[in-house]
Amino acid sequence: MNKVVITDYDLITPYGLGAHVCWQGLLSGVSALAELDRFDTSEFKSSMGGIVPGLSYHAGQSLVVQMLEKVLEGKRIPKDAKLSIATLNGEMDKVEEKVLHDRGEPHDSCMTVLLEAARQLTGVEDEGVVVSSACASSTVALGLAASAIRSGEIDCAVVVSCDPVTEFLYSGFSSLMALDSGASSPFDEKHDGLTIGEAAGYAVLMSDVRAREEGCANLGELLGWGMSNDANHMTGPLRDGSGLARSIHIALKVAGIDEAQIDFIAAHGTGTIYNDLMEMSAFHTVFSSPRPTYSVKGGIGHTMGAAGLVEAMLALKTFETGMVPPSVRMKNPEASAAGWVLDRPMELEADYVLSTNAGFGGVNASLVLKRGGAQ
Repeated sequence: MNKVVITDYDLITPYGLGAHVCWQGLLSGVSALAELDRFDTSEFKSSMGGIVPGLSYHAGQSLVVQMLEKVLEGKRIPKDAKLSIATLNGEMDKVEEKVLHDRGEPHDSCMTVLLEAARQLTGVEDEGVVVSSACASSTVALGLAASAIRSGEIDCAVVVSCDPVTEFLYSGFSSLMALDSGASSPFDEKHDGLTIGEAAGYAVLMSDVRAREEGCANLGELLGWGMSNDANHMTGPLRDGSGLARSIHIALKVAGIDEAQIDFIAAHGTGTIYNDLMEMSAFHTVFSSPRPTYSVKGGIGHTMGAAGLVEAMLALKTFETGMVPPSVRMKNPEASAAGWVLDRPMELEADYVLSTNAGFGGVNASLVLKRGGAQ
């Protein structure tokens, strides 16, 4: 079977353009969450969000396309790569334009239109597919692409992911009472909900054979992936974490390693009481001892369908820099997170990381990544 290596990636987040910019922001411990001025938040539980700098709301071009243009500009994506675009809401701001302001055409918001935009911006020839699995969308897309490469079905894929902060999305989470009244603080004893953020990014995956032949960098190996479904509730996870634990066990089995080899955990960590407790329950079930654990969502917010790709690619930065970031905005960990979740940067020479995500509809997805190196 082929090994699956990550040869290129980049991100745009509320910290700015570039994965390295986001990484430095997280290590600094300073959050990029701020008061929203994109739309009126006076009737919502919160007024905080994670906004990518320099975007124009309802300016003719969707927020998604604006983000993708910035993050993909000047990038050289193999033309024969298989394309996946992972998103929760896609170009929802285009729906708002039509419904609220009677501007644009209804079909402007179709996923096929977004897919065509991704094809043009990446330059790939593949028709592509859209993966939408709630807040685990890009995690699932990475796992599906890796599975196709390992099996020999394809030898190169590009996964693109993006989700913007829109009034529609914000009002939905507010109506569910899921928003933190301030800014989210995942795994903190005073966590009160999530804060919505936006981001976009891409990752190029290749078989190790092709990457070696083309002289591409091995930034990390996507070693294992696992998916499961709680079949429990439309918006609430199984409280005991057994669904997420199942996806972790599957990912470890696919990776061919055991839990003792995982050096640190890039957690989903939304900041909601139920998610954080569920996730820690899963970790306590799978692991025999604590691992350094963090969530990026106190820094950039919950970036919805893009969360998994953002978090998995940022985890590669630990391999590169020898540092694990803190869980930004967490000051006093809840009881189950004590001894696990970091409140300050930590030096660590790591070889393996677990990255986890969960979403509405009971979906759970986990990835195991391995340190890259010479081909």
